[in-house]
Amino acid sequence: MKFRSFVKDKSFFLLGNILLLLFIVLMLSVMGINLYGSLFIVFIYIVTNASVFIHEFFRKQSYYNRLLSILKELDKRYLISELAEEPGFAEGQILYDVLKITNKSMNDEIAVYQRASKEYRDYIETWIHEIKTPIAAAKLMIENNRTDVLTSIENEIDNIEYYVEQTLYYAKSSNTEKDYIIKKVNLKDIVYSAVKKNSKLIIENRIELKIEEIEKIVYTDSKWTDFIINQILFNAVKYKAEAPKIIFHTEETENKVSLMISDNGIGICENDLGRVFDKGFTGENGRRYGKSTGIGLYLCKKLCDTLGMNISIRSETGKGTTVILIFPKNNMITMEP
Repeated sequence: MKFRSFVKDKSFFLLGNILLLLFIVLMLSVMGINLYGSLFIVFIYIVTNASVFIHEFFRKQSYYNRLLSILKELDKRYLISELAEEPGFAEGQILYDVLKITNKSMNDEIAVYQRASKEYRDYIETWIHEIKTPIAAAKLMIENNRTDVLTSIENEIDNIEYYVEQTLYYAKSSNTEKDYIIKKVNLKDIVYSAVKKNSKLIIENRIELKIEEIEKIVYTDSKWTDFIINQILFNAVKYKAEAPKIIFHTEETENKVSLMISDNGIGICENDLGRVFDKGFTGENGRRYGKSTGIGLYLCKKLCDTLGMNISIRSETGKGTTVILIFPKNNMITMEP
């Protein structure tokens, strides 16, 4: 709050006081008060009003400056009404009351949307669990009546199952704090679990798989990390080149373990690398192949942030891609980008 702005806001009040002062001087003159007496009365009037004026300015400036300071330090600025102090002047009290009322109204509105969002998410999760039953039944019937046509149908059912699982994890990703446990695990167990889950996909696409020394102890949630590796493997297969190869290896430092998942696929163009983790971004390869949702890597990044991990990608067009997952070796450490 600037003094010039305060004076401008009080201009009508100051004009009134100037006119009143002139009237007082005129009345003193009419009443025959001598010059020194008139000057003394005028001096007292000016000093008194100036003191009140300056006191009011500094009181309001102090309050509003504190309010702005709190606002600047807040990451979530809508919480300003919770931290604002109750002022000791009428104008500020009106502002304080307005902030409290609007905050309550906002919280009520948010609660409505949160309930609706939770109901929708619960419905999606229930539907996904229900749809898994007919998918499993269809795959069992195909297995018992194997033909070339049914094998092709099974491949499409596998794709449906993959996207259904991706949808489930996407629905859960907004509320992961209730569904994950960070604990000490062997990275080898997670990698082998993911590879086993994708063994059919790897065999059918004749992927040469190489797993180097990956028996490392890290802190993470096995289920969510398994899903992240599944997404990376699926992308490596989808964007494979001739004689496809996928390599797992690790690098270890004092506080972290880096898992590198490398392929020799078509790679990612340099212009797309900075946006691969953006929600819905498909890039040049996604448009060329026409089957990308732009959700897989977005989910991987979101889950890594939640788990205290880091994920990055190195790639060169026509030579392949390496996805790097960085795990903490201590549950008190998080891997910052």
